[in-house]
Amino acid sequence: MEEIQLDVQLRNETGRRNVKAVRREDFVPAIVYGEEKEPTSIKVDRRTYEKIMRAHVGQSVVFHLNVMDGDKKLRDYAAIVKEEQLHPVAESLLHLDFQRINLKEELEIEVQVICVGEAIGVKRDGGSLDQPLHDMEIVCLPTNIPEKIEVDVSSLEIGDAIHVSDIKLPAKVTTKMDPETMVASVVPPMKSEDEISAEGGEVSEPEVTKEKSESKAESKPDSKKE
Repeated sequence: MEEIQLDVQLRNETGRRNVKAVRREDFVPAIVYGEEKEPTSIKVDRRTYEKIMRAHVGQSVVFHLNVMDGDKKLRDYAAIVKEEQLHPVAESLLHLDFQRINLKEELEIEVQVICVGEAIGVKRDGGSLDQPLHDMEIVCLPTNIPEKIEVDVSSLEIGDAIHVSDIKLPAKVTTKMDPETMVASVVPPMKSEDEISAEGGEVSEPEVTKEKSESKAESKPDSKKE
């Protein structure tokens, strides 16, 4: 995976008032931390960042952050986005957390899992594809992070499943996930109420009514006098 160059500006002042001023300038306040170094407060051009992320939807992006003070470059970091804080209503970007990484050291990261192909059990037999795993935790060098992991489901019939152990990962990529974790399966088609009723799947109401009637009869006092 390529490193995406991103110029960011150093934030010399912090605090709520400063953060609001940064956002008014259409920048996003952010912090860079990790590798046992002091955190660095920065601000990121909102439009530039959002344009990059739109072009890499669902992908893990490795950034090369050039930390600037005006026109002067102070330092640079390789980093990944650890967290995006969004406005709860407007969903606009409020804050970013970047984590420094070493390009020569492996890291654990989540990558999107994409199912490709149309399963036989869906196309021929009317089943449904169920995908409980949408993101997979992998271990690799930052430069080897795949854009996504594709899983071919075209051979799956109803009742078949694909597990983590069945996935062939790219070269130099591993995972610590449980091999038995289910990735995708094909389940039978849903039955209609008429079909369930025809198969006798409904509870018989007369049994319940009879039990209630017997219970009432037992509790009713005898009207005859001795």
